[in-house]
Amino acid sequence: MNVVIVGGGVVGLACANALAARGASVTVCEAGTLGGGSTGRAAGGIRTQFSTRVNVELSLASVPVWESFEAEFGVDIDYRRTGYLFLAREEETAASFRENVALQNDAGGDSRLVEPEEAREFCPELRAEEFVTATYSPLDGVADPHSAVQGYSRAVDDAGVEVRTKTPVTDLEYDANESLWRVETPKETLSAEYVVNAAGAWARRVGRLAGVELPISPRRRQMAVVEPERELSRTVPFTIDLDTGAYFRPEREGTAVVGGHFSDENPDADPETFDESMDLGWAAEAIERADDCAAYFGPETRIRNGWAGLYAVTPDHHAILDEVRPGFVVAAGFSGHGFQHAPATAECVAELVAEGEASHVDVSALAADRFDAAEGETPTLRERNVA
Repeated sequence: MNVVIVGGGVVGLACANALAARGASVTVCEAGTLGGGSTGRAAGGIRTQFSTRVNVELSLASVPVWESFEAEFGVDIDYRRTGYLFLAREEETAASFRENVALQNDAGGDSRLVEPEEAREFCPELRAEEFVTATYSPLDGVADPHSAVQGYSRAVDDAGVEVRTKTPVTDLEYDANESLWRVETPKETLSAEYVVNAAGAWARRVGRLAGVELPISPRRRQMAVVEPERELSRTVPFTIDLDTGAYFRPEREGTAVVGGHFSDENPDADPETFDESMDLGWAAEAIERADDCAAYFGPETRIRNGWAGLYAVTPDHHAILDEVRPGFVVAAGFSGHGFQHAPATAECVAELVAEGEASHVDVSALAADRFDAAEGETPTLRERNVA
């Protein structure tokens, strides 16, 4: 079986690895460099704390891969299971936390509600008086997306996958008589029984080449690497103030990653021309909001560097993981969760191609036609757009 994967980020490479393991002949077409799109600008969070079962299950199915990644792929991804700490300022948010923890535990997670004072055990400089409750899971953590791309790249090379960088796909045409896709690139036409659209922020454009309109929008998001005013231990969790949208986590060499989705950040960016640099005004606001959450950050916090990347966002902030046309599989629109869900996504895509349906995780809720159904006909998925 011949498969062409469009997109050489972590999702595309993970899919290539899973398909090659099932005996498929795989070609990856990447318009730029491997991991050079959204993967290379991701925050690296890996969490099981979601508000919908499908996202929880994708995370739980992915965690074992991240845990064993170095042993299996021979690359240290700096995986640290230091947890995620979610914080609520408002009673309405606290009520949703209680519902989410029940759902997460029912799905097999290990999250729990904690009092704000108790949360200082995980985040000593937390301004506990500002919050009404929190949730924490020891299953959550962070890893380095760049290293993950390196590991998957080595694996697919060893498996005989043909990886073509600087090779954009310019057209897709389906031959129903032969059940083959003709995949146009600047140098040649490829033939494949299956095409996997793992193009992230470019997924809508790739879908249009195949005659499919995907409700996936590229959204610009920013992050800053800072030197905190007070020492931030590497054991502090990935901390998210859900009501303000601010987040922070420790990074190497005493630095911290600070971010948040609280500003007008170009809701429909052009992935070819968007500004990849960080806005200093946004960074100042991000540090101020992080300081409102925990006393690591103050006027002496120094900005080391920063960047902007793209989320591939759907209307309900959930991925599309579905065969939307014969032989055309979409694995995109993760709305910021693509890195952490890549291992489970890859297994599901391989099952869709080899077996006709996914069984690794029940991804029926991620079918593309959920956006076409009348209200109430399919479950309504909702997640806050956080790291």
